[in-house]
Amino acid sequence: MDLNAKIYVAGHKGLVGSAIVRKLEEKGYTNLVMRTSKELDLRDRHAVLQFFKEEQIEYVFLAAAKVGGIAANNDYPADFIRDNLFIQTNVIDAAYQFHVKKLLFLGSTCIYPKFAPQPLKEEYLLTGELEPTNEPYAIAKIAGINMCQSYNRQYGTRFISAMPTNMYGPNDNFDLKSSHVLPALIRKFHEAKMKGEASVEIWGTGKPKREFLHSDDLAEACLFLMKHYEDNEIINIGVGDDIAIHSLAEMIKSIVGYEGELTFNSSIPDGTPRKLVDVTKIHALGWTAQIPLEEGIRSVYAAFNEEQLAAY
Repeated sequence: MDLNAKIYVAGHKGLVGSAIVRKLEEKGYTNLVMRTSKELDLRDRHAVLQFFKEEQIEYVFLAAAKVGGIAANNDYPADFIRDNLFIQTNVIDAAYQFHVKKLLFLGSTCIYPKFAPQPLKEEYLLTGELEPTNEPYAIAKIAGINMCQSYNRQYGTRFISAMPTNMYGPNDNFDLKSSHVLPALIRKFHEAKMKGEASVEIWGTGKPKREFLHSDDLAEACLFLMKHYEDNEIINIGVGDDIAIHSLAEMIKSIVGYEGELTFNSSIPDGTPRKLVDVTKIHALGWTAQIPLEEGIRSVYAAFNEEQLAAY
């Protein structure tokens, strides 16, 4: 990508999109195009086509999506499959119609079967049943992958698909009703500390293992793939290491400085037992994650704490 290339970051206000914008600006890219969801509803096909026609975009980072944790996926399954299908279909098709040079579609490791062997290799896609708690979201993402592959085969487009593992970082969602596990734990421990509560409830048994990638690492990977990856098959983005939720909770408890007890609510589903991605493919290309988990969580909590203090 030339430094003056016109680049559209879809979802620039979110955790992933904002990290991609920061990284592009850091690298010297100056011609970035962004629209909030109020300025451009990506579910509106006509509006998306008009936007691409007017702007003549050269490169697209498709990071816009409706996302959430187990609770949100369970409560709003129709919203998750409908909105994500609309968003990605409209953007991918507009990118084809208006001759975008290259598009990076960001999926999720939830596309892999619930009981797939670990670590998750790219070829495990569509080899087994999905995790029921986020199946609608996963099916939408799988459709996006196939759409990119199909457009490449039929139209000769350059649309690539990357599957990042669980994300965290600046601009994360800390809403306890819709957030993912790591930001939810940060908020729970922080509030319990402020209120002097004796215990904090953790959803599930604490036994499942998860891999966590800082959004700044993901952004670096996205730029790397936009420059160096042309394969029609998906590629994983991850750290290559995971941690049990129980251990993660203990780590965050220590970072926040909470001194109470942990309780585990086993009536709430754990979700997939383990979700560690195989990063052999992206490592072979020359990219590896750089931010250690504890260091990353400390920086996220420091920013979260500052925001909480500023609110009072």
